[in-house]
Amino acid sequence: MSPTTRTSGESSNYEYVVARVRARRAALFDEDDYRKLVRMGTSEIARFMEETEYEREMNDLGARYSGVDLIEYALTRNMAKHFEDLLRWAEGGLYENVARYLRRFDAWNVKTILRGIYSGADAEAIESDLIKAGELTEATLDRLAAKESIEGVIEGLDGTIFHEPLEAALDDFEVEELLVPLENAVDRTFYEKLMEGLPDAQSADRATQLYLEFLRAEIDFRNLRNALRIARSGADIDPSEYYIEGGTLFDAEEVRQLAGDTDQLVDHVRDSEYGEDLEAAIDDLEAAADLIGFEHALDAALLEYADTLSYRYPVSITAVLSYILAKEREIDNIRAIARGRESGLGLDEIERDLVML
Repeated sequence: MSPTTRTSGESSNYEYVVARVRARRAALFDEDDYRKLVRMGTSEIARFMEETEYEREMNDLGARYSGVDLIEYALTRNMAKHFEDLLRWAEGGLYENVARYLRRFDAWNVKTILRGIYSGADAEAIESDLIKAGELTEATLDRLAAKESIEGVIEGLDGTIFHEPLEAALDDFEVEELLVPLENAVDRTFYEKLMEGLPDAQSADRATQLYLEFLRAEIDFRNLRNALRIARSGADIDPSEYYIEGGTLFDAEEVRQLAGDTDQLVDHVRDSEYGEDLEAAIDDLEAAADLIGFEHALDAALLEYADTLSYRYPVSITAVLSYILAKEREIDNIRAIARGRESGLGLDEIERDLVML
């Protein structure tokens, strides 16, 4: 749905949308729910979900799927429904900014398809991971998931914003045989388009200033994640070449200098504008033992920062964006639990894959 179809002559309805969002945020699973789920088998997880707000999706899909497949398809359908509701509720500039932000799921889906084909997954497995909440149609996503090569996916994206950046990154992918150049091309394209046309903070109204503040934080944490991934990959890649403009935590040269030293990266965050708001989260970053732990700590830190903004400015878009991140985390956590139980992982291993505040 194009943002331009809903903004003409309309004012933003923050109070209404924030009230609806806070009610849904309160219904998300909490740590007690996750502690119960990690001790259940997949059939028990499915029954548990049937008694929650996932009931409709579980019942609708129960005749076609079972086990982990049922859980995963129900999760992604439920998420898409919630985000469609956000667009249905919002008006004016609020609608436009939420619609812009939800295009992140186009980026998510393109990266998911690239990862799936890179790892040799079949189309059905890839499709179960897709979140059909962006602007790429379901038919397009299914067609891309059925491609047999990375080059085929890039060709299939002709006519989208991702085609040319991915073509330009293909040589680096083929040299390094790593997805980092392709994934970064997708992220950079999304954030460039997201920021395109927005006013600078000095000339923006207060609502837009808060939107920009949140987006800057997300770009900062994306740059932090990319720098660490490149450093840990061992590839001969200059991290500054994959720097995404729009944040304030780093410039391109700082990314180059800090990418090889996790301790320096963490100290840089601690000494930044985020330090006071993210003290506990930064401690978790410092304590992370590996890349996965560090990335989970980053996810938790971004969500904590989004929550901080939403409490500081309760009637604003920040509450909506915070909810979107929290809903994503719930979907990721339930999926990680279901897959972990299906694979026979121990409780400690599964819990390490969860992102919780």
